[in-house]
Amino acid sequence: MRRLFRWLAAFLTVACAGLWGLMLYFQHALPDALTVNQGEGVHIGRLVEGHLLEKSQTVAAMRSGDTYRAQLRLAGLFPMKEVSVSVVDTPVVMVCGTPFGIKLYTDGVLIVGLSDVMTAAGAYNPAAAAGVCVGDTILSVNGQTVNTNRQVSKLINACGGNQVTLRLRRDGVEFEAKFLPVRPRGEEGYRAGLWVRDSTAGIGTLTFYEPSSGRFAGLGHAVCDVDTGEQLAISGGEIVPARIFDVEKSVSGTPGELCGAFELGTLGRLQYNGADGLYGKLTVYPIGWKTLPVARAQEVEKGAAQILTTLDGSTPQLYDVSIEHVKYTASAQGRHMILRVTDARLLEKAGGIVQGMSGSPIIQNGKLIGAVTHVLVDDPTRGYGIFAENMLETAQGVVQEKKMKDAS
Repeated sequence: MRRLFRWLAAFLTVACAGLWGLMLYFQHALPDALTVNQGEGVHIGRLVEGHLLEKSQTVAAMRSGDTYRAQLRLAGLFPMKEVSVSVVDTPVVMVCGTPFGIKLYTDGVLIVGLSDVMTAAGAYNPAAAAGVCVGDTILSVNGQTVNTNRQVSKLINACGGNQVTLRLRRDGVEFEAKFLPVRPRGEEGYRAGLWVRDSTAGIGTLTFYEPSSGRFAGLGHAVCDVDTGEQLAISGGEIVPARIFDVEKSVSGTPGELCGAFELGTLGRLQYNGADGLYGKLTVYPIGWKTLPVARAQEVEKGAAQILTTLDGSTPQLYDVSIEHVKYTASAQGRHMILRVTDARLLEKAGGIVQGMSGSPIIQNGKLIGAVTHVLVDDPTRGYGIFAENMLETAQGVVQEKKMKDAS
């Protein structure tokens, strides 16, 4: 009997420690402010639910625009923390999953390389000697704004050997660098020792668009320069129709990719290249897959889900996945969930997730919950996803900012 009591005491100690640890984890992992749709209560996955602090209030009485305080409880019993809850109308978007071509123009001209110039006196790099680095963006040359490679080359080449002043941006900070360009041995003109880029192109997946405003979101992560890895600040661009004609299969250590081509026409204008995707305004409405409500972050849970993606042509299909982990904190930065491909068709054809699938909608319980962002290189059957709610908020912010600029 004593042995049984000791066993029960040990079991209860471990269980209490586990419960306390789980409560501490949720206290730190869950945000202090939540958004819910009108008529819905607070539920985070299947473990946590919110209870209104004011007994006189009811969820049914809450209307869009109202805010209230709620206490989050583990399993509906154990109190963990208080949060602020905002009530909004249920957002609805047209879910896509279709490929699109990206033509993006940088804000300024990006420096992607530095190389010595062979002069009569030997090898020398004037720009590097002045402190210019790969990843810097050239905003102007001798006071003249530049947005193309040709402009930079022409202005430096025509300096006549006189001092050149570059206005640069690095990590959001603007500064100047001054140097004397050099004449290459056996050539005319002058050089600075720079390799620059003013545009980029690629293929991604369109996540959703909102028919009422024409705003769209895709990719789920920023477009970065292939050489520097830096997020590109854009001056504009467009998205165009695209068609997938082949899939390079992913294997462990080497991510595959969707092989596609741009088609004639334009779908819309690019307005923002953000950490959580590409955003802009449609000029032509592509054929959407289905209209779905956008899930709040706290509605996303572990378990079965589907991704909508295109492996052939321009028509998306649903494929089964499993959500293995969900992270609700802001620090997740586009890696809010880890998903595993469980669909035999997708594993057979693509080996899991491949490049170009970024932006593929993730659907769970009849709602758009997110978009695929990255493949795990060592295990391409798994990848990261971003909350759709975050992408929708960014899309709405881009539209508002554009309206303010147009009005000013």
